[in-house]
Amino acid sequence: MAPLRLHIEGRTFRDSANREVTLRGINVAGDAKFPTSPDLPSNHSEHFYDGDNVSFIDRPFSIDEAHTHFSRLKRWGYTLIRYIFTWEAIEHAGPGKYDEEWIQHTIRVLRLAKGYGFYVFMDPHQDVWSRFTGGCGAPIWTVYAAGLNPRAFPATQAAWVHNTYPDPAKYPKMIWATNYTRLACQIIFTMFFAGREYAPKAIIDGKNIQDYLQDHFVWACRHLAQRIHEAGDIENDVVIGWESVNEPNKGLVGFQDISVIPAEQKLQKGPSPTAWQAILLGSGRSCEMDTWDFGGLGPYKSGTTLVDPKGEMAWLPADYDDSRYGWKRDPGWKLGECIWAQHGLWDPSNDTLLKKDYFAKDPESGLKIDYEYFTNKWFMSYYRKHREALTSIHSDAIMFCQPPVLEIPPSLKGTEDDDPNMVFSPHFYDGVTLMMKKWNRYWNVDVFGILRGRYLSPAFAIKVGETAIRNCFRDQLSAIRREGTDYMGNHPCVFTEIGIPYDMDEKYAYRTGDYSSQLSALDANHFALEGCGANGYALWNYTAMNNHEWGDMWNGEDLSIFSLDDKALPLSPNRYPQDQKSANNSTMSVDRNLKQTLSTPSLSSQRSNTPAEIGSNPGYRAAEAFVRPSPIATAGDVISYGFDLRNCTFTLALECKEAATEDAPTETFLPEYHFPRDATDIEVSSGKWTISVDDEDGGMIQRLRWWHDKGKQSLTVKGVKIRPGTSMGQDEEAPGYLEWCRQTGCRVM
Repeated sequence: MAPLRLHIEGRTFRDSANREVTLRGINVAGDAKFPTSPDLPSNHSEHFYDGDNVSFIDRPFSIDEAHTHFSRLKRWGYTLIRYIFTWEAIEHAGPGKYDEEWIQHTIRVLRLAKGYGFYVFMDPHQDVWSRFTGGCGAPIWTVYAAGLNPRAFPATQAAWVHNTYPDPAKYPKMIWATNYTRLACQIIFTMFFAGREYAPKAIIDGKNIQDYLQDHFVWACRHLAQRIHEAGDIENDVVIGWESVNEPNKGLVGFQDISVIPAEQKLQKGPSPTAWQAILLGSGRSCEMDTWDFGGLGPYKSGTTLVDPKGEMAWLPADYDDSRYGWKRDPGWKLGECIWAQHGLWDPSNDTLLKKDYFAKDPESGLKIDYEYFTNKWFMSYYRKHREALTSIHSDAIMFCQPPVLEIPPSLKGTEDDDPNMVFSPHFYDGVTLMMKKWNRYWNVDVFGILRGRYLSPAFAIKVGETAIRNCFRDQLSAIRREGTDYMGNHPCVFTEIGIPYDMDEKYAYRTGDYSSQLSALDANHFALEGCGANGYALWNYTAMNNHEWGDMWNGEDLSIFSLDDKALPLSPNRYPQDQKSANNSTMSVDRNLKQTLSTPSLSSQRSNTPAEIGSNPGYRAAEAFVRPSPIATAGDVISYGFDLRNCTFTLALECKEAATEDAPTETFLPEYHFPRDATDIEVSSGKWTISVDDEDGGMIQRLRWWHDKGKQSLTVKGVKIRPGTSMGQDEEAPGYLEWCRQTGCRVM
């Protein structure tokens, strides 16, 4: 049997030559969260509730456009794709009805990704459960299966849904994430993970709602894995593995008192009901509740408001035609009535709360529940089912295990779940920048340190000055990685989401072309990723449809590194080298596949119809910060690496037991923009090196290959220091680059 293209050895990834692989990745694509037919970004309301009759074909992009996007990503130095798909894309028509046309489209896209040499892992993505509860993921029939009526969510505030918001342009920033603490998500996530314990009357087709939902979700993923397996040329060659589920949430499990906001609920924005108030609203009762906003130091109470559903209920009416999807709901589960009332939690006749601690303890053990308990019992029960279903098809699959965000990971070390083919895949966002949509270079907060109780007061967690902020990000990521090792065992760590909002400062960059804030924020995040010891990352995100008006087309988010309304970063800061002396004195070596470059699809993009008043001054979208050098494959073990953007200096330290061989040198991606070959200086501790332009993976990139001795070795590469955003010349597909390649070839030393 041929060696796997990528495998895990301890806490590192290795290629077939046993070199350490560093995964530099991107999430593709943000617009895979909503359908193409009808085209329903979250600011559109027409046909929204017709959730059965949709199609996700051409997500993340069409076959005709795939070469353009993959070429662009390859040229930017990405080697890993976190492939976004939703349960809804597979099973939107009803339980067990799979969209085979979408599956075949997905297989065709994956085949094209293979031609560019990408590693791909599949992410069954969800945010706050479903499009119909304010996010993405599950099909609409799962909401009906839970007994809920999505058309009543606006009146009852069971979910804040962008598609149904009266003025989509004024949808509050990042309020979508608060849906985790509103009725619809609290109901469904509780059912999905712990329905057997807390909703035993919720029986459908003879199964508890927990098993009904989990089984359908896992079976849908397994069906896609089966089709990929049957394709014959994708499994392991391009699809290396599967993630568990994006950002799982415990719902109400572990709430000690549903009549108060839990102390651990850090995110509050807009009207902020307690779980008890959310239950009352869902049953048509009016409630006065606190309102919250988000400031520099986090959420703060801004007032109170009265929310009155005027008798409208979030539950399906008693006369709802429950035969639509062919399931049979148990007679003991009554429609038209709150599921928690049916379990004795409260009395609808007088609105009395009877069991405020209903979710506080595990009914089986009687033990008090915290998030760690939830993760080890209920999340891991789901994860095992997911893992077993997928590895029954893809036996060599690398499993990316993503526990609840920023919570303590499951205790797997030394247990049967300490799987050598598992990856710890946490997420991290700079919450201050994400929520405020502003880069504050003066101070930030050690959020992870606060969550782990490392400060007597949150005031001590404030970090002052840009250097301290950058170090704080790195230290938080390092602590997350180490915690994964402590609890889960010796496994690779890949941050599968991290990113920044581009629409900072009321979209100032779009009006001026000045992306200096985005540059600083992105560089700080990459500094942290490079310095934390992780094995890779997947930046959030790439959205093919992004524009300056609506961003990623989903809930007001705008984190895509690509936009139709911005310019492409030139291949070099100066298109034609003025001084080719060093190149002319070196050995010529033009890549053997250079002819193929002539047929590489154009990377140009058509501009969107964004109104001029929103932003008509395109920039490079801070690409100077994310198009950066990185190890690709290292002979031996990576000790450290990093890129100093300000001084345009890349460093790599490694250690190897044997010298790099002729066929398997240490390889590093050197972006032409920062490191034009006529103006790049290289220092190595031993051996020889070459720089060459390659298009062997379908996208033309510049690689440094280094044949070094054994032992501890170091590499320093110095490029061209320029002020970001000041590059002159044409865009990246302009003529002249190929001519330059023919003239300069590569330097050999």
